[in-house]
Amino acid sequence: MKPSKLQDHLRRCHPDKTEKDLKYFQTLKDKFQKRPILDRMFDSTSQRNDDGLRASYNVSLLIAKSGKPHTIGEKLILPAVEEVLKTVLHKPASDH
Repeated sequence: MKPSKLQDHLRRCHPDKTEKDLKYFQTLKDKFQKRPILDRMFDSTSQRNDDGLRASYNVSLLIAKSGKPHTIGEKLILPAVEEVLKTVLHKPASDH
């Protein structure tokens, strides 16, 4: 935007800000750029969901390749993984 149009906009739309110095606007810009945005908010959650989905897929693939019935995952593998999580991470498996 041209400086003259920018100054005109400032006078017309934001008359209370006309006397503010440059430092005020720079800090306003920094705050605006550092605010949380949707992509950053869900990035870590999405990664955790992707990891869980990948692990579930890999376990299902191993069960299918072994030729065992799919219920082995519920009866043997799931309790074994829960025990590993509880023992190694000292957290219940429901948190993950």
